[in-house]
Amino acid sequence: MSSEVITQRRWARLAGFLYLFTYVVPISGMAICGRYIVAGSFSETALRVASSELAYRLGLSCLLLNAVLCILLAMSLYVTLKPIDSTLALFGLLFRLAENVLAATFSVLSFVAAKAYTSGSINTVFTSKQLSSAMTLLNQANGIEFNVSMIFLGIGSAFFFYVFSRSTYIPKLLSLFSLWACPIFVAVSFAFLCWPGLSSYLRLGWLPMALAEVGLGLWLLIKGIDLSQAGSGAPALRL
Repeated sequence: MSSEVITQRRWARLAGFLYLFTYVVPISGMAICGRYIVAGSFSETALRVASSELAYRLGLSCLLLNAVLCILLAMSLYVTLKPIDSTLALFGLLFRLAENVLAATFSVLSFVAAKAYTSGSINTVFTSKQLSSAMTLLNQANGIEFNVSMIFLGIGSAFFFYVFSRSTYIPKLLSLFSLWACPIFVAVSFAFLCWPGLSSYLRLGWLPMALAEVGLGLWLLIKGIDLSQAGSGAPALRL
């Protein structure tokens, strides 16, 4: 077995691990931060955050770490799929990179908000009502940023899944299901921006993508990619 094949399979297994791990990390971060946020009350939230500032910042750090891991995931998928179609794989990488640049940028604002929660001097400049309104607006901006980044995720994933469908790396049914989930995911993310009042119903539209990512992650991690039928004319792997 050539070193190129071994490297490609290692990157594919890393992608499988990261597909799963990038669900665990943000959910943990949101669970930690959610314990301290009191909707509509800056003062109550500030008291809770100040009492456990380190834990709150660790929760925010999980969300930032997830952006870093998702970039590594995109790079892993790019290296895995580059021998099939380097151009389309590069498009997938670029869209996923844009997704996580947005996420990392908003992490900066989240840490600024954490500083506001723990800085007692800010209460001498703004009233509690003003601060509560500002944080409500920040949370709304967070929701908008999240949905915009999900649009980039859906488009980037469509490029990756399409290249998978052209290969023999994974079962055809899995690649086609994953590809089918992408336009639904993008449409639902756009719908969140246009009809935010329907969020409780629209969330169901994200389920196919979640199933696709978890299913693909498990397959790549456990089974790896099947290179037995790879075309002899495929270009050699280059990082």
